[in-house]
Amino acid sequence: MSQAVRHDAMRAGNLEVVLGEVSRRGPLTRAALAEVTGLTKSTVSKLVGDLIDAGILAESGLTRVGERGRPGVDVVLSGERIAALGLEINVDYLAVCLVDLTREVRYDVRRERDNRERPEDVLAELRTLAVEVLGEAEKRGLTVAGAGLALSGPVGGGLLVSAPNLGWRDVRAAELLDLPVAVELDNEANLAALGELWFGAGERDFLYVSGEIGIGAGLVVGGELFRGPNGLAGELGHVVVSPDGPACRCGGRGCLETYAGQEALGDENVAGEALGVALASAVNLFDVDRIVLGGVFAPLFPSLSGPITRVLRERLSKLRGSVPTLTASGLGAQAATLGAAGRVLHRVLTDPGAYLRSGQ
Repeated sequence: MSQAVRHDAMRAGNLEVVLGEVSRRGPLTRAALAEVTGLTKSTVSKLVGDLIDAGILAESGLTRVGERGRPGVDVVLSGERIAALGLEINVDYLAVCLVDLTREVRYDVRRERDNRERPEDVLAELRTLAVEVLGEAEKRGLTVAGAGLALSGPVGGGLLVSAPNLGWRDVRAAELLDLPVAVELDNEANLAALGELWFGAGERDFLYVSGEIGIGAGLVVGGELFRGPNGLAGELGHVVVSPDGPACRCGGRGCLETYAGQEALGDENVAGEALGVALASAVNLFDVDRIVLGGVFAPLFPSLSGPITRVLRERLSKLRGSVPTLTASGLGAQAATLGAAGRVLHRVLTDPGAYLRSGQ
């Protein structure tokens, strides 16, 4: 390895360390950063200057007096230069939001429509909404670092593999969307779980359950999303809760979605019991101690929590001695779009060197 390459790698690592400390601890002076990172003050000053020039950090305007009476200006994450788009295609709506680096939502638009039609037509309308939001970003002086797209089905290799509730299969959504920024695809429930992780209650271990027409789940362990070897983990809606139950769009019978999906939610007691059965299996498999209900399940939490908890107690108490904590997400319908934008911003925060090298 050449000396130049080693220097670049060291600088990238130091940028990540400095930015990580500001991101986790909040406002810090350059002197405080040198102390907590172990880097020299001159090195920290240069790194902070580079991050300020890139629009990642900013001086807060607040001055602290150090131990020797020397003033120091706090540096903080900047929300004035860098942002990301979060996009979602669900069965009955399209959504786009613009989120800055401080995780503030700067613009949000949602359009109700039935998306069970040709992917090309749906993605053309989503592109119109996204271009509108990109225009708002430009007006506000924000550079969009990328976009995340939440889809209601398993995603792998840049491909929406299957979305039974939309009637889509093998759709290259990013190519059809054709935006002037890079677009990453992921499953809606995965991104909603990341939204809960970064914008929600701050827990680092939980199972997020997304209730829409379809039902998905995202498992977060130690602050990381569990995807499985093929990236297809979390299809909770197709856990069988009654083998002789109604036919499901996936080709099976008695899936959770046929009892608790949005179109099947007539009897909330029945839906809650079905959710309890499926969640008990998930708890036995993954040993989760916190379950977060999102999507349409969040506002229905008061009526669903009772039957869910009752079934969990019946099925888990003897083996485990306790049942997981059950809570409702406070993010509402924004969870997936927040997670989609948040994933782009998370990459900037965890690898600022790559962002600086990209020249954005």
